[in-house]
Order: sequence, then structure tokens, then C-alpha cells
Amino acid sequence: MSVDAVILAAGYSSRVGDFKPALNLYGKSILQRCIESMSDFCENIIVVGGHQYDVICDIVRDIPKVKTVKNEHFKLGMFSSVRSGIKEVTSNRFFIIPGDQPVVKKETFKELLDHEGDIIIPRYKGKKGHPVLFDSKLAVEILSWVDTEILRNYIHSKKQVIIVDVDDPGIGLDVDTADDYEMIKKYYKDVFEK
Repeated sequence: MSVDAVILAAGYSSRVGDFKPALNLYGKSILQRCIESMSDFCENIIVVGGHQYDVICDIVRDIPKVKTVKNEHFKLGMFSSVRSGIKEVTSNRFFIIPGDQPVVKKETFKELLDHEGDIIIPRYKGKKGHPVLFDSKLAVEILSWVDTEILRNYIHSKKQVIIVDVDDPGIGLDVDTADDYEMIKKYYKDVFEK
């Protein structure tokens, strides 16, 4: 069964003070690290950019399986990027993950793919996170929602949601602030640089 991924990387990164996808995480950008963790499991990885779109294109230019899509309406919020990315999905299933979550373990992607269902969400110590795995039959319905919606609202509207407990704090670690960035650098060194 084929799998694509949609990485959301269109925002302003205003709280960090620098452009998040390009921040360095041990020799590669945060966006590259995000792609790295899922690459073994996906046929296509769709990176949705908006703000500093040219920088996004430069970061991923030589990475296999990756295509970029520009969300012209990224100022309307993250759901507009979800919709932009889903339009490019050609697989049976697809992941959605924000581009500032570079420390999700490869095992988590595999564990989610081992389950069947319309929407599959990882959970660590009682807290849900990303990536979320969707059945592609939901794409038409998601695309019918407006750009200013919230993905969480769509998920809450569905009854067929499967929660998978994973041993992975990375599903909830993202780079919203400069402090988050420092914490993720430490976490990456402790977990991935052993």
C-alpha cells in the first residue's frame, strides 16, 4: 500500500526569530531531519512552503522523493497548507506533520503504518502528537473544508480515529521558540547521536 507525506513548512517562524526549516540540527536543517525520519516509508514527500519559499526549495532540491508546493494562501493559517499538500497526494494513505518536528523516530512511522484505519494518531504518555496518518479516501472531504479551518476540528469530527501508543517523545517536540530549539538540539544529541 502506497504512502505519501505532507510536511507543513509555510509559516513565518515569528516566535523563533529565525526561519525554522533552515535552522541547523547537527549538520542538516530541521526540515532535512524531518524528511529523513520518514523517507524510508514514503513514495512521495510533499513539502508545502509559503514564507521564504525559495529557501525551502533550496533545502530540499537534491533530496530524493521530495517535491515542493507553494501555498499562496499560507497567511490564512496551517489548514490552508494542509489543503495545498493533500491536492498533490497520489497514494493510498498519507502522513501529515509540521516541518518543525525533526525528532520523530523512524519506528513511529512504521508503527503507525502497521495499523489500519481512517485516521491514526500517535500518543506518548497520554499526549497525542504528529505525524497523523490518513486514509486518502478522506482527501476530498478535507479539501471541502475552508482554508481557515483547523485540522484538529476535522479529526474531532470523525468517529474512526485510532490512537497508537508509541515510545517516542518526539511526536510532541516542535520548534516554536528559541528555547524549544535548544531543547531539541540537546534531545537530538542524546537520542540520535549516540
